[in-house]
Amino acid sequence: MDDKSTFLMLDLSCDQAVGWVITQLQRAGLAAMTTFDLQSARQAQVTCPCPHHGTERCDCQMVVLLVYQANHGPVAIIAHGYNQHTWFSVVDTPQQRADPYLEAIIRRVVVSPLVPSVYMQEDADAG
Repeated sequence: MDDKSTFLMLDLSCDQAVGWVITQLQRAGLAAMTTFDLQSARQAQVTCPCPHHGTERCDCQMVVLLVYQANHGPVAIIAHGYNQHTWFSVVDTPQQRADPYLEAIIRRVVVSPLVPSVYMQEDADAG
């Protein structure tokens, strides 16, 4: 993943992380639709060693979500995961601009629930 576009990393499988993100978005009144799922797309290949990570069965996953809010164009989010880690990034290219207002809402909605736990861990470490 390109570190500049990554806005969230979770120590969860991609399916678990995507489920959590979708739940957070829905709680905030946003709609999220899965438009691509790598593992579903490659279901016909039962045995497929991972060319990137050396595992016997490829556990790489990529999911593309479109996130909607009324009166705003959709924002595409890519989730890339393997080995119980998942990275999320927003697609914002000259060919596909992300609505900055909706992008800011998305980032706030999925990052803010995690912030208190970070502060609580820092307080526990200090004590």
